[in-house]
Amino acid sequence: MSKPKVAFYWCASCGGCEETVVDLAEDILGVVEKVDIVLWPVAMDFKYKDVEAMPDKSILATLLNGAIRSTEQEEMARLLRRKSQYMIAYGACAHLGGIPGLANQFTREHILKFNYEDGPAMANEKKTRPQLVTEENGRTPRLPALTNVVRSLDQVVEVDYYVPGCPPTPKITRAAVTALLENRLPPKGSVIAPDIALCNECPRKATKPANISFREFKRPHQAIMDPEKCFLAQGVVCMGPSTRSGCEAACISGGMPCTGCFGPTSRVHDQGLKIMSSLCSNLEPKDEQGISAVLQGIPDPIGTFYRYGLAKSLLRRKVNLPTD
Repeated sequence: MSKPKVAFYWCASCGGCEETVVDLAEDILGVVEKVDIVLWPVAMDFKYKDVEAMPDKSILATLLNGAIRSTEQEEMARLLRRKSQYMIAYGACAHLGGIPGLANQFTREHILKFNYEDGPAMANEKKTRPQLVTEENGRTPRLPALTNVVRSLDQVVEVDYYVPGCPPTPKITRAAVTALLENRLPPKGSVIAPDIALCNECPRKATKPANISFREFKRPHQAIMDPEKCFLAQGVVCMGPSTRSGCEAACISGGMPCTGCFGPTSRVHDQGLKIMSSLCSNLEPKDEQGISAVLQGIPDPIGTFYRYGLAKSLLRRKVNLPTD
């Protein structure tokens, strides 16, 4: 009996999700024994024509990490969707758009101009940009084009399951792969992680105040933090109340507040607005000047509240914007 076929693919991301698969350590040997990995570009050679030649739905599952930023990534997402029975958005970038999604604050033209013309470390007197098509010695090399916006995987193709995290933990990864191989999958569309707020598993939850009044906000490097006390109680923004648990509070255990990479629970419509409304309703000043002074402690609201989820938030740019 042939083993089920599994594919891994990497789009716009940092590579951390690939590292998590390797971090399964000896468990990955058990996975390899049970499945046939037919595509894993970071570890195996492959050709597009080989994937195209596979029968539709012949791959049991594709775990695709990374946001969709280029035409090549969109093409591969659509191809693997067609070839796979299950498409799994693996990691925060595929799930929510991730850190690459922060680029949606700017137009494509702005990004290209800064990176190839105006950047402070840029030495490009001719202001040359990458060309999508060029002729050289009888060849016609082609490059993928940047799309107008960064999108999460489910803004491009239908997604069956989500494995959250930046990156997903080995425990969450193991649970997802085990559920797949043992045919114990949750309802379609599920996020494979507990559907409760991170505060529930936070080691500092006993010190989380029932009532709080913010006089100022500090960033973690601006003060010596009490290692036992709730970050919010110390005036440090922590995304824990609006973020799904399942990461085992890894950042908090390491002395840093939650930045929200597991995304919202099913009861939260917009992760950033959830925490913003909570923080702003508990500001001590009630006059405009006082409120403004307190909010100066959060110099990058988008990066703070939408570090991973801008592409799917209420602030997202529409996919059908005209090209710029």
